[in-house]
Amino acid sequence: MPSTSTPAPTTPFAGFSPDAIQFLVDLAANNERSWFQPRKAEFERLLKAPLEALCVALGETFGRRNIPLSADPARSPFRIYRDVRFSKDKSPYKTHVAASFGWAGGGDAGAGGYFHLQPGEIYVGGGKWHPEPAWLAAWRTTVVTEPARVHAAIDEPTFLEMLGPVGGDRLKRVPTGYRADHPDAALLTLKDVTFGRRLSDADVLSATLPDTIADTFSVATPVMRLLASLPVT
Repeated sequence: MPSTSTPAPTTPFAGFSPDAIQFLVDLAANNERSWFQPRKAEFERLLKAPLEALCVALGETFGRRNIPLSADPARSPFRIYRDVRFSKDKSPYKTHVAASFGWAGGGDAGAGGYFHLQPGEIYVGGGKWHPEPAWLAAWRTTVVTEPARVHAAIDEPTFLEMLGPVGGDRLKRVPTGYRADHPDAALLTLKDVTFGRRLSDADVLSATLPDTIADTFSVATPVMRLLASLPVT
């Protein structure tokens, strides 16, 4: 779960450092408490504090640009500690840092945005991940009954150019009750409805990262608005 007790950082976001990325590389190779605990202060300086500062900057940027997402330094970042209770992998730490940004534009708050920083896998994206069956039913109904509305959002040229088609985990075949040859079969088989794009090391090392992330969510707002507005019953 995201942290809920961290005070807002006072240092403006200036970009992550190369040492921050190297820390995650080293953590992946030494994922044990005996390595991490003596370096906890280093983790907080290199990764935790900059991530919180990024969330502060994003909150301001979202507000200034009228992007209906919530960014909060206490609630948006995810903890570095893994929940190993039901996992065969008992590694105590995640080898990435991440933050989520909840939808604040009305409707289903489960749609939103996400930032992920991991060596070799840095990206920003969002949508609806692992939704409840009722939401998926509403998505499929909307695809069939309001295809023009759906495609106006997901096929908008700037969205496609920046983020490509929506995707996610899929069923192997069109769900029961829908034609196997339906023209939107690819949308009907989705179990998630997500979007995203990769970022470079240069992007996350830059103080302009908040604008880079906000650019993504600005373009994706119509898709997130669609996903948040489905008539779930």
